[in-house]
Amino acid sequence: MTDHPTLTWTDDRPEASSDAVHTAVWRSEAGNPPPKRVAIADDRTTADAAYRLACEGTALLWQGDFQNARQLLQAMSRRTDRKPGKARKEPASPIDAFNLHRQAQSQRARTLGMLLIPLDADYTIPLRRAPDMRDACTEAYGTSHTASVVSLRELLGLIGAHEWRKKGVEIPALGGERIHPHYGVFSPVRGEYIELVANAPLPSKTLAFDIGTGTGVLAAVLAKRGVKRVIGTDQDPRALACARENVERLGLQTQVEVVDADLFPGGRAPLIVCNPPWLPARPSSPIERAVYDPDSRMLRGFLDGLAAHLEPNGEGWLILSDFAEHLGLRTRDALLAMIDAAGLQVVGREDIKPKHPKASDENDPLYRARVAEVTSLWRLKARQ
Repeated sequence: MTDHPTLTWTDDRPEASSDAVHTAVWRSEAGNPPPKRVAIADDRTTADAAYRLACEGTALLWQGDFQNARQLLQAMSRRTDRKPGKARKEPASPIDAFNLHRQAQSQRARTLGMLLIPLDADYTIPLRRAPDMRDACTEAYGTSHTASVVSLRELLGLIGAHEWRKKGVEIPALGGERIHPHYGVFSPVRGEYIELVANAPLPSKTLAFDIGTGTGVLAAVLAKRGVKRVIGTDQDPRALACARENVERLGLQTQVEVVDADLFPGGRAPLIVCNPPWLPARPSSPIERAVYDPDSRMLRGFLDGLAAHLEPNGEGWLILSDFAEHLGLRTRDALLAMIDAAGLQVVGREDIKPKHPKASDENDPLYRARVAEVTSLWRLKARQ
């Protein structure tokens, strides 16, 4: 038995052994419901036909060569990204550009997510020239005892995450050591926020809290800087497992403790660090929770609870990009009002410009906001 929804289909091809109704577990990290209409597709299916069916809401369960399925997905992607015949109007405002960008992303994900791949009970893919995905699937989904179906797009994401987990991300602030992100845990590929934490003046080296620790990278940086004890908190089971594994891999388990907590652990600390999701918008899937913070809930929770958890004269470090401000999702005045309402004062701010590729990509629909973006470490204290 399983708590997962199921997908049902009929294989009525002449060469099929039976046209009986088939059922398998439906897997979707985004929480999408199983498609209501399913057609069988194989090496004879053209890209145009597949794209048309996907746009109409019919899923295609692949029964051909796995590598041909990858090529078909690429062909469908090209059709999705094809520019319309009429030139689009320039968005009236940055927030319009953001909303149009998210709508386009959502529609693209829905269409490309319609190409499905079967998995046996042990995550073997029963298709010709299929890679061995068992380790990647087990890392993401846990152990399995029944056959399932997943979109090829999600499956390829699992492959990428598995490779990142094996290879790791080199962190200069850790002396070139690597952090190994787990599937579904935000990868520290944008290094500017890590650089800020690595260079800001420490108010104390006795104890620090890292709120929403994720991979544990900031907790590790603080420990490497000489903070004797660091407590990293998170509520996501994947993040907790990931952070603990990274802490152990780096040999920091005597300094860093990772605990399951809603924002703050018990007690007070002279330094409390938080890098909340930067955009106050609704995530469309669980994996986007590291980027989108609906109604700024985590940001407000951190600010509202900070004074009560700081030791006298302690500092809270809020790491936040102003990307939301350039998109029109939040104003600087609104952020300052949140800080003030929480009984806090700003005692310093360290700024850094982003270095990621999108910041210089003029074809990115959000380029104007990205090129103006600044990431800041706000040094906060309880107002006396």
